[in-house]
Amino acid sequence: MRLGFALACGLLLTSITVRAEPVPELRLLSGHVVNGMRGGNLSGLAQCGNELWAVSDRDDDQIYRLDTREPAWEAETVHIDVPPVPDSGLPWGLKSSVWGASFVRGGDLDFEGITCDSAGNRYIVSEGHAAVLQVPSTGPAAWLKISPMMVREARARGLLLQFNALFEGLAINPAGDQIWLAAERQGRGLLLVKRQQATWDCDGGCVLLSEAGMEMQPEQFPRAKAVPRDFSDLSLFNGKLFTLERNVYRICRRDAQTAKVERCWSYAAELLQGDRRYPQNYGLEEALIVDADGAWIGVDNNFGPRVDGEVRPVVWRFAAPEGGWSARP
Repeated sequence: MRLGFALACGLLLTSITVRAEPVPELRLLSGHVVNGMRGGNLSGLAQCGNELWAVSDRDDDQIYRLDTREPAWEAETVHIDVPPVPDSGLPWGLKSSVWGASFVRGGDLDFEGITCDSAGNRYIVSEGHAAVLQVPSTGPAAWLKISPMMVREARARGLLLQFNALFEGLAINPAGDQIWLAAERQGRGLLLVKRQQATWDCDGGCVLLSEAGMEMQPEQFPRAKAVPRDFSDLSLFNGKLFTLERNVYRICRRDAQTAKVERCWSYAAELLQGDRRYPQNYGLEEALIVDADGAWIGVDNNFGPRVDGEVRPVVWRFAAPEGGWSARP
């Protein structure tokens, strides 16, 4: 009887979702509302030299240069002429869902991330079409010629299967010949493509990571529960890949070639307090830049008001962790 009771208790314990150990908290330095984004919905950030750039997932024909001279930032419109989108290999069902949604919310291309190489070329990922647009400092914009093997391999590994859960962020190396892409959720994943002459292709395999499952929201979240693992943006710094993991309010440093987690930091204690919270039941942070001094994290609140009534996009500045981003646990 005692043995049976002990076994039953053991089985019960193994079925319970255990909250992960706390991770170090980042320190907030400042917050900046952004004026002038026509479609709002700040969904990506990039630093090109000394300039900050942003995209909105509701605008197909423009990106934004951010004037950061005042505490409240101004978004300066930069028009882009976007050529027809190439076929990336997404199935008809996903394409039709994107087309239908564009009439309701706007943004057929659904720009979800922006990044820059050392030459100042900007690269924007379209979630709606699983494609990457290059916007050079001079000259016309053009879609990268990415092998359809990327989408086929991703879908075979359980990625890019659901509408509005495709590519959510990207990062490029300074030389401009390697691009990392983040598949958002259910399942989430990280992919790498490399430039080979005129096309971008997989080097052995595109998918570095594919995983599903749930994680607990941080304890500061009201009525915290288990939520799907997700990625909402990427940043490459000092050869390491940093992932923005919105649903659990953290940034993780990963090996850029294997996607293995090396260390994580939380921003939950700062953004889930008082008037900084939003009433939605999930995280809203969709933009990330990591640099030597800290991190910029942008919020896509979809025009939903914050607890204090603020409806404009917000970009938060966090200090680098003690010992820097390369510090070991």
